[in-house]
Amino acid sequence: MSYTLTLVAARAATTLDQGTIIAARDAARAGPPDMLSPAEAVDLPCASPPDPAALAGILGDRPIDVFCLPAEGRRKRLLTADMDSTIIDREVVDELAAEAGVGEKVAAITARSMAGEIDFATSLRGRVAMLRGLDRAALDRVAARLQLTEGARELIATMRAHGAITALVSGGFTFFTERIRAAIGFSHDFANRLEDDGTTLTGGVVEPVLDRCAKERILRELAAQNAIPLSATMAIGDGANDLGMLRAAGLGIAFHAKPLVATAARLAIRYGSLRAALFAQGYRLEDLSY
Repeated sequence: MSYTLTLVAARAATTLDQGTIIAARDAARAGPPDMLSPAEAVDLPCASPPDPAALAGILGDRPIDVFCLPAEGRRKRLLTADMDSTIIDREVVDELAAEAGVGEKVAAITARSMAGEIDFATSLRGRVAMLRGLDRAALDRVAARLQLTEGARELIATMRAHGAITALVSGGFTFFTERIRAAIGFSHDFANRLEDDGTTLTGGVVEPVLDRCAKERILRELAAQNAIPLSATMAIGDGANDLGMLRAAGLGIAFHAKPLVATAARLAIRYGSLRAALFAQGYRLEDLSY
């Protein structure tokens, strides 16, 4: 089996220079470099995965993400992506809590949940309960200030343009996933549904809660329904509730993740944008859609 080592620079902070590329090539005993994006991303073909310590010695603390994948089957046919702090830049439940005047209390629980310190479903029910009485208009206000993470639009547009199925799979809420799905063209969205009485939130969430197990189940079901082997699937997320799908997917990437998740996932984007997930699959700059 042959492999491809991919280096991706966080372009806002650094560039890939020839010296770094050649040093990485030599450490990996790799073939000729193939630039995917000038000064940003490069592929290095190699016979076996390189020694991580040797690469770390070359890259030091420079903001360069590293991926090593089998050369065959790099481009994936199904993507499941988390929403909060992955496709968008914040945690929606924390934003709703701020509207309800309980922002700090809820944010502290969210942080512990995403770090894997407490059960996700139990913590979500507790956080939503604190939103009781919040006017539904607050959902529109929160939706209006959500921002896409850098590279999110390119990731979804490019994979869709090349025939992949893309699913937004969130422990958040359908009010927001439906809007993000429409905004950037996901094929599907899955999330929890907030209960309301027509004007205000009741503090409940429709059961069953979409949790870590449900995220993995959705990945597996979408793959089976579309006759896609798990080896041809990709998942990306940042929280402990993403670990099931990250481990089940052929390519699981932790994105600016909590320490538990970054350690447990096989691959991680620690520095760059979601564009790095495209370069990891071998897409070139000219392949990208926007």
